[in-house]
Amino acid sequence: MTASPPSLPLRDTDHVYGRITRFLHWTIAALMLWQFTGMGLKLALGRHPVAGFFVGAHQKVGTVLFVLIVLRVLWALANRGNRPDHGPGLVALAARFGHLLLYAVMVIVPVAALLRAYGSERVFAPFGFQIFPAQVPEIGWMVRVGESLHGEIAWLMLALIAGHVLMVGVHEGMWRDGTLSRMAGRRRAGL
Repeated sequence: MTASPPSLPLRDTDHVYGRITRFLHWTIAALMLWQFTGMGLKLALGRHPVAGFFVGAHQKVGTVLFVLIVLRVLWALANRGNRPDHGPGLVALAARFGHLLLYAVMVIVPVAALLRAYGSERVFAPFGFQIFPAQVPEIGWMVRVGESLHGEIAWLMLALIAGHVLMVGVHEGMWRDGTLSRMAGRRRAGL
């Protein structure tokens, strides 16, 4: 009888991302897919029931995303010395910069939405609990800045996500360096 390899660690290691990082990564990815699917359907179909199904939950899903993103940033900072290294060279530098940019945009998009919500004439209560009261009169500059940044930077985020996925494909398909297994595979802590 052979001993089974150790289970995936809770925290990140030099070899793999731990269970918490993986949970946050894939949950955020799934919720962003929901958000972008809804916005894409809204652009393609207009006011259609299918688009409305997704868009109707946009504020709630966005609120959950914001909380998860804050947790992800804090967790990444707490694990920064334990995470798998991107390695040396220009490609590694580009990976670090790309991840940093992706994290920044993931924070800016919901912060812009919250700025817009805070300045709005409507109550912000995504789950039925008031977070921000209605502003009467609305705080125009907050609404304008929030509106101008939220959607535009969200599309930049989609482009960054597409680049992220493309580079995972390059790592797996061309370089075969096991990058995907660090976040999604069965690779164990001892490997």
